[in-house]
Amino acid sequence: MMDTLLLLLNDAFFSAIPAMGFAMLFNVPRRYLLYCALAGAIGHSSRTLMLQFGLPIEWATFAAAGIIGMVTIAFARRHLAPPLLYAVAAIIPMIPGSYAYNTVIALVQLTAQSQLSTELWEQVVTNGLKTVFILGALSVGLAMPSLLYFRTRPVI
Repeated sequence: MMDTLLLLLNDAFFSAIPAMGFAMLFNVPRRYLLYCALAGAIGHSSRTLMLQFGLPIEWATFAAAGIIGMVTIAFARRHLAPPLLYAVAAIIPMIPGSYAYNTVIALVQLTAQSQLSTELWEQVVTNGLKTVFILGALSVGLAMPSLLYFRTRPVI
């Protein structure tokens, strides 16, 4: 229990840093920077918690992006600002950089070889699909709360 709590606190701290950094890069006003960092920390640490419980990374990312979407809507209502002001910077720490990197490296190695390697093709397909599905989970998960919250007609 204590190890999981320390893991989540560590994850929250180190995911808040890039969220705040990208918020500064995107010229978010200074008074909103802490909220961007908080949304990034909540989202990434919730994904880490779901991964600890054995959920696949694609589904954990989808749920964490939905959580970020709900949190940023709450921040937006409180400060009368657009939700994307917080959400774009908060979602950045969950971009699947290592999977995309491994896909490109395997592709480059494939082109350097004279024969096709099934191991490299497997890496390309596995990492490439993981990258695509995680990015799709981020975009749909982030958009879902806004689509439901700002809906003009009832869902049912």
